[in-house]
Amino acid sequence: MNQNLYKYLIRLGDDSLIIGHRLSEWCGHGPILEEDIALTNFALDFIGQAQSILEYAGKVEGAGRDADDLAYLRYEHDFRNALLVEQPNGDFALTMMRQFLFDAFRKPLFEALTKSSDEQVAAIAEKSLKETKYHLKHSSEWIIRLGDGTEESHKRTQDALDTLWRYTDELFYEDETDKALEAAGIIPSISKIKEEWEKTVNNVLTEATLTLPTNGWSYGKGRAGLHSENLGYILAEMQYLQRAYPGAKW
Repeated sequence: MNQNLYKYLIRLGDDSLIIGHRLSEWCGHGPILEEDIALTNFALDFIGQAQSILEYAGKVEGAGRDADDLAYLRYEHDFRNALLVEQPNGDFALTMMRQFLFDAFRKPLFEALTKSSDEQVAAIAEKSLKETKYHLKHSSEWIIRLGDGTEESHKRTQDALDTLWRYTDELFYEDETDKALEAAGIIPSISKIKEEWEKTVNNVLTEATLTLPTNGWSYGKGRAGLHSENLGYILAEMQYLQRAYPGAKW
């Protein structure tokens, strides 16, 4: 069971770590000062989540690795984040759409994980849920504002949805690891999470006057360690100091 829990925590922690890094790239580049500060704070929220989750993953693994080791000393094929979170920021509409699709997934997931039979998982989820509720409120409001705004903002937001939609199916990836943890009461049924996600997404996109893609495209093997070239660039930047100066400490 420990190996299954470790695998699951790595997925959860990698999602937070990589999207946190992506959002940190907006620091100093936000469209307005308020959003610059907001996106930077959200990045810090996600890095904090990653710290807690990966620290616990290291303890569960029992190999003497901590959160820093798991963040900075793994190679690309060892990461298990969904492809959605490693997609480039693009323009503000693309970043907000990526954020909304992910937030709409994370909120029901953390809500369910607060009832986990694993006390540490439940505690991490409870703390993360407070942040995630605000993240979803923020990204939802921006999607509605942009989608139901000007002709230009609507077009950019629809383009963002068309671009990112193909990566959403991977959020609901399930294998034997998930089934074993679900049977033990540690994680929820992913089908229930998907139902909540679809409800939120449909309600917000309808209000935003956006149209769901119908081409059926679906990509994503990040959970199996197969990533886009984007993750390599992220890790080259994120891991540079530790790779250049092994064991360096602040």
